[in-house]
Amino acid sequence: MDTNAVLDVAVQALILAAKLAAPVLVTALVIGFVVSLVQSVTQIQEVTLSFVPKAVGAAVALIVCGHWMISELISFTTDLYARIPALLGG
Repeated sequence: MDTNAVLDVAVQALILAAKLAAPVLVTALVIGFVVSLVQSVTQIQEVTLSFVPKAVGAAVALIVCGHWMISELISFTTDLYARIPALLGG
C-alpha cells in the first residue's frame, strides 16, 4: 500500500464527510441567520430563541436528505471494500 493510495482514500473520505454534513450545516446556518435577523429587527435578545428552530431545521434536513446520505455512505464503503485487494497489492 503506497502513500498515494492512502492519500486518495483519505481525500475521498474527507470529501464524503463534507458532502454528508453540508445539508444539516447549511440548514442550521440559514435558520440561524434568519432568526438573528428577526431578533435584531424586533430587538428580542433571547439566546435560547434560536435553538429550537435550528434543531427542528436540522431534523427536517436529516429526514429529507437521510436516504441520500445513507446511499452515499454505502456506495463509498462498498467501493472501499472492493479496492482492498488493490490497496494491499494483491
